[in-house]
Amino acid sequence: IFSTHDALVQVVRRADLLIGAVLVPGAAAPKLITRDMVKTMKTGSVLVDIAIDQGGCSETSRPTSHSDPVYLEEGVIHFCVTNMPGAVARTSTFALNNATLPFVLALADKGWRRAIADDPHLRNGLNVHAGKLTCKPVAEAQGLGYTAPEQLAA
Repeated sequence: IFSTHDALVQVVRRADLLIGAVLVPGAAAPKLITRDMVKTMKTGSVLVDIAIDQGGCSETSRPTSHSDPVYLEEGVIHFCVTNMPGAVARTSTFALNNATLPFVLALADKGWRRAIADDPHLRNGLNVHAGKLTCKPVAEAQGLGYTAPEQLAA
């Protein structure tokens, strides 16, 4: 399946379960699934919008909670729970710790300038320094100036 609008229209129409997991780091999720597409889905099918924390990738998505997770829209069951990892807090905390500890150690061992110079993933995680936006999508979304992290680490 090619990632095109036309292909998406065809796939959405046939889906019993549609999972939207779109992430544009630092920006709102694009609305790839239109209301008209949702209307073509089978009654009782399910749309799970993982991108809801970034605004959702469907025009019919709205944030829900763990205590009231679903709603019906256009005959389609929507599951748009924000902070989905919160349902398994202990497990997700261990996963987050395991994922972030190497970055914390690099910062502690090398200092922030050398750490971000050595690691592009850590460099991409820098959003603001000394009042300057270092995350291009955030700067663009806010209409503010952008400073490349490399300029600040020099």
